Amino acid sequence: MSTTIKLSDEVIAAARRYGDVYSRSAPKQIEYWFRIGKLAEENPDLPYRFIKDILIARQEVVDKEVTPYEFG
Repeated sequence: MSTTIKLSDEVIAAARRYGDVYSRSAPKQIEYWFRIGKLAEENPDLPYRFIKDILIARQEVVDKEVTPYEFG
């Protein structure tokens, strides 16, 4: 379900700028920032890079781009 919300011109401009760099639309960039921010608040001891790696790993599972780890 999508909802229209008002955001400042500054937020929209930043989302467009960052979105262009990472090949995302402004709304997708804002959604990405939301996911990162939510995870950071829920896990204050985790560094940003670790949170980002978690999101990448989760997507790899969805995309079936994982292989079993073999010990030894």
